Amino acid sequence: MNEVAYEPHEGFVAPARPSAAIWRLIVGFVAAGAIYVALNQLYFNAIYALLGPESDAFHGDLLSGTTAPAMYVLLSSFVFMIVGVGVVARVLHWRSLASLLGPSTLFIPQFWAVLRVLLVLGLVIFLLPPWDMAQEFEQNLPLNRWLMLLPLSLLAVLVQVSAEEIVFRGYVQQQLAARFRSPLVWMVLPAAIFAVGHYLPEQAGDNALLIALWAGLFGILMADLTARSGSLGPAIAVHFANNVSAILIASMPDDLSGLALYLVPFSMQDVEVMREWLVVDFALMLVSWLAARLAIRR
Repeated sequence: MNEVAYEPHEGFVAPARPSAAIWRLIVGFVAAGAIYVALNQLYFNAIYALLGPESDAFHGDLLSGTTAPAMYVLLSSFVFMIVGVGVVARVLHWRSLASLLGPSTLFIPQFWAVLRVLLVLGLVIFLLPPWDMAQEFEQNLPLNRWLMLLPLSLLAVLVQVSAEEIVFRGYVQQQLAARFRSPLVWMVLPAAIFAVGHYLPEQAGDNALLIALWAGLFGILMADLTARSGSLGPAIAVHFANNVSAILIASMPDDLSGLALYLVPFSMQDVEVMREWLVVDFALMLVSWLAARLAIRR
């Protein structure tokens, strides 16, 4: 059954087949990471140099993400992840960055189809009580300022989620699928790496492993969408909707809240409340995945 459902995946993976040697993927992944880190270092050093005496305070803002300028700098830095994997795709695999997205005839219409469905889903969920954790959300940004910042905020989030999807569901998934037929390899391995990247015990405390497992499952579901659609359009749309909700609508007060309209009434350190919310978030993730599957159904 999955072979039929995943038929579009063959076209998505095709550009990776001429350079499917595993050594190329390993070297490429390390090289892309090195380029990302090096360019990030240059980027942040240039910002600190421009800020001069204010750089120490801004460094603190970057660590917490509790101001709008810090959030724009953090989110925009993901463009270097795209640059890194684009260089690797060209030099090691003789193909373009665009080939990591899938055919534009699929990518663009599928992205918008899924995003429209998720927008409707979001509105329905907004109308369903109770989503306030038995407490009122706290206003973080005045509505007029939030609306003024919204176009740039949406673009910044789009850059961030696109970078992660291009690396994990684009580059790594394509190269693995070109070499290994089993979804246990090309679906699970990128998700596992994605999960490790979200294991942050210093910030998440006792919930760090649960959050990493959440990220791993999210990666598997996005890999499934990519295989069913033949492009990154649906995965980027779902990831975008998820992060817009978590970063721009309602954020935790101690974690990337600089662009959020509201703050939720708990923090990363509230272990039990966080666990309860992770269950809700898990359910929303599954519903979003199913909605996206309906949107791309032929």
